[in-house]
Amino acid sequence: MHISVLTVPALKEISLELAPEFEKADSRKVVTAFSGTDDIMNRMKAGENSVDLLILDAGSIEELVRLGKIEPGSRVDFAKSLVGVAVPAGAPRPDISSVDALKRCLLSSKSIAYSRSLSGAHVASLFQQWGIAEQLQGKVKQPSPGEFVGEMVARGEAEIGFQQISELVHIGGIDFIGPIPPDIQLVTMVSGGVHAAAKERGGARAWANFLASPAAASVLKKHGLDPE
Repeated sequence: MHISVLTVPALKEISLELAPEFEKADSRKVVTAFSGTDDIMNRMKAGENSVDLLILDAGSIEELVRLGKIEPGSRVDFAKSLVGVAVPAGAPRPDISSVDALKRCLLSSKSIAYSRSLSGAHVASLFQQWGIAEQLQGKVKQPSPGEFVGEMVARGEAEIGFQQISELVHIGGIDFIGPIPPDIQLVTMVSGGVHAAAKERGGARAWANFLASPAAASVLKKHGLDPE
């Protein structure tokens, strides 16, 4: 028997590290597939029902609950995810300690990368709010589906990159600078939800609860998440 899980690539390293520990105490194996949030949402809305547990941002989980795709009351919150900044390894470390400092950094940068997911939408909205979107338009680059912003930064395709911290810290060839300032930060809750048609309902709940337990906290933190 196995627990079928579908989640985003940002949780790959966490899943690989924690699943063996969970499996030592449980007879079921955790089998995880990874894809982007948009793809996962489209697949669920189209009726895919081969998954026991979905792990996404809390907003997406709640949307799937409303659509009848996730069992009501099954949501388990286990970590907060923040947006961070990275530059190529060895490059000068920009000042991102305040909104004004970050704006100056962006205006002086030759190339800027951000994701196509929640973090990228948030960064793009900040550019609009600050009135610098047009000035930055020609500098902005976005990764291909399934690609991490950090990989673009590592290749030198962007001088500065923005993505969820958990999607930056494991990438080689970059320096993680830190989170964006608190007053403009996007805090995303990472949550699990049991699929309405789950075959391993009990196993799905057990894996979600394990991720939310103290036993998982140090691994979550190591990979850039803030345990609940």
